[in-house]
Amino acid sequence: MADASTAARDRIDRALALLERKVLELKARPAIAPRVADDDLFAIPSPAGPDEHRRIAELEAAGRDASAALAAAAIAVRDILARDDA
Repeated sequence: MADASTAARDRIDRALALLERKVLELKARPAIAPRVADDDLFAIPSPAGPDEHRRIAELEAAGRDASAALAAAAIAVRDILARDDA
């Protein structure tokens, strides 16, 4: 579990660093400069090929699985805390 959380943290850190760099680049541009093609920082890039579609589907499935596991863990923790309070 630690390896997965470390990998996720690393991906988040890289994404945040990229976002910060893009924000700084956009802020440094003069207001009259022409529009940058990828200036929508929150746009979801469209996948180029079937491998990327497959990878996105795998990531979405893993996200749903993680969400379900966290929800189940939260319920278990609430049950334990409720028993301790009783």
